[in-house]
Amino acid sequence: METQNSASLSNHKKIPLNIAGIIVTLGIVFGDLGTSPLYVMKAIVSAAGGNPNADFIIGALSCIIWTLTIQTTLKYVIITLRADNNGEGGIFSLFALMRKKVKWAYVIAIIGGCTLLADGIITPSITVTSAIEGLKIINPNIPVIPIVIMIIIALFTVQQFGTVMLGKSFGPIMFVWFLMLGVLGVSHIWDFPQIFYAFNPIRAVLFLIQTPSAFLVLGAVFLCTTGAEALYSDLGHCGYNNIKISWIYVKSMLILNYLGQGAWIISHPDLMSSNNPFYAIMPQWFLIPGIIIATFAAVIASQALITGSYTIISEAISLNFWPNIKISYPTQVKGQMYIPSINWLLMVSCILVIFYFQDSSAMEAAYGLSITITMLMTTVLLSIYFHYIKQIPIWIIGLFLLLFIPIEGTFLMSNMSKFANGGFVTILIASVLFVIMFVWYQGRKIKNSFVSFEKIDRYLPVLCDLSKDESVPKYSTHLINITRANNLDEIESKIMYSLIRKYPKRADVYWFVHCDRTDLPYQADYEVHEIVPGKVIRLDFRIGFKVQPRINLFFHQVIEELQAEKMIDLRSHYQSLNQYNIEGDFRFVVIDRIQNYDFDFGPFQQIIMNIYYVLKRIGISDIKALGLDSSITKLETVPLISNKKHNVRLKKFVPTPPADLGGL
Repeated sequence: METQNSASLSNHKKIPLNIAGIIVTLGIVFGDLGTSPLYVMKAIVSAAGGNPNADFIIGALSCIIWTLTIQTTLKYVIITLRADNNGEGGIFSLFALMRKKVKWAYVIAIIGGCTLLADGIITPSITVTSAIEGLKIINPNIPVIPIVIMIIIALFTVQQFGTVMLGKSFGPIMFVWFLMLGVLGVSHIWDFPQIFYAFNPIRAVLFLIQTPSAFLVLGAVFLCTTGAEALYSDLGHCGYNNIKISWIYVKSMLILNYLGQGAWIISHPDLMSSNNPFYAIMPQWFLIPGIIIATFAAVIASQALITGSYTIISEAISLNFWPNIKISYPTQVKGQMYIPSINWLLMVSCILVIFYFQDSSAMEAAYGLSITITMLMTTVLLSIYFHYIKQIPIWIIGLFLLLFIPIEGTFLMSNMSKFANGGFVTILIASVLFVIMFVWYQGRKIKNSFVSFEKIDRYLPVLCDLSKDESVPKYSTHLINITRANNLDEIESKIMYSLIRKYPKRADVYWFVHCDRTDLPYQADYEVHEIVPGKVIRLDFRIGFKVQPRINLFFHQVIEELQAEKMIDLRSHYQSLNQYNIEGDFRFVVIDRIQNYDFDFGPFQQIIMNIYYVLKRIGISDIKALGLDSSITKLETVPLISNKKHNVRLKKFVPTPPADLGGL
């Protein structure tokens, strides 16, 4: 018997293209990309030494335009968004498509995921700081850092209550934001009409060849495309067509604003050293409204990265990259979640970053470095996906790599040149996250290597006889064991040891429940196999990697359906209770494997396992992770037993008889 939740799958495959969807997309997808004008041109001028000429600005703008065109439009909008996992995007969703065929690709996915999480720390810090720094134009003595900290604390505090009401306003606010960018840019383009030469790609090439500081400037140029990875990560929320169409509007407004800032810089060289060109192009009367709108846009960009971090962690848990931790669902909106530990960790990290760097300019190196590494990892994973999954000719994949690896590699080297000036922060954060993910994945792999399976057929007579043996106290009417055996005819040796030898457990019905975390994001179906009718039943759940496993709720839903179909009888098997139609009792058993110190791991494996068990204590238990009712669930521990032969063999000691002393 099988029941499939196909509706939940199809809902995520096709999201209709409409005006409402486009507006929502502006609020969800483009916050990070859309706030880049706050600091990109300022960073470029700073890299030039504070006094750039017209050719420099036109060349830098040409690099921005063609970076947005090649990196964001071509790579992400046209190519990457097509590599969807049943409508879902993101670096972990991409890895899920290939993990069974290319298992070693997990390292690439982990690196990309860790740097993307690091970006989730840097983005709120730099965007909110950049927005509030506009107040210095009005009052140079205004305390920026305390205001930024208060906004950050408020932003992370509100997460636990859900952001549905706020989220509904994100789209309209971002529409106004992008419109403001375009209008401000157009109002200054005519200060220097020759600024349109920036559309000529030759100006970008000449800039890179002839400008001595071009390599350093590229690190600042790259900031214009830092939010491109969000296009892919938010694919499932908005849909391909809505992202594609809204990007036309977003890109147009961004380029107009960059051109306007560039024209202002060229026509006001004497004012550049003390002004952020983004705020400088605003009329004096519009400064306060402009700063308020910029702050809202910065908060929306931060919100997108915060919720994106939750999604990354939840996917990492499902893919065995992260320890089991508590996940809450503060609203009824599908997909919206809240992870307390990650929320407060992000908040503290953002505050530390803000206190360390003090201003947005100092954060630019760390910001660019994190997302550059993520983009490189996405490029590598895409090439693997094209080769192993889509079977695309190798020469086409070669052209793809030949185009994007040099571009992203150059951006990476440019940002690495600022390693000592703040870039190390990203590497430090990502490295800590990488150790956690790598250790957890390897630790699980090591533990699984000790699992042994046996044919279940040989134990069926024993279970049937045990069920009837009244000399053994009844453990439960329905006894449910969580099994890892993928094959229907197999069962873990440790489960049978628990049922028969460790402490014989008599039950009327033995259930073996298996939960398969599938590569489809929102799959949710089950299959029932009656191994011995009415006595031994196997239940297989197939749960997508974006679905929270709630085995207790799923199990009760299934048995109610089975009872309705007259397949099982849920009434208690105790005579005194059966006559009153009282439902039978249930007990779950979960087997946890712990290290047996009768043997030693190799040095590397022992380090992995030591850290693994520390992480395991920090996370939640397997019972909570599986969504089981702790009041009716027993956690049994069994040792990891190795078949390795020991060098030490005991010999029986036979004492020597005392010598005959001749009667003395």
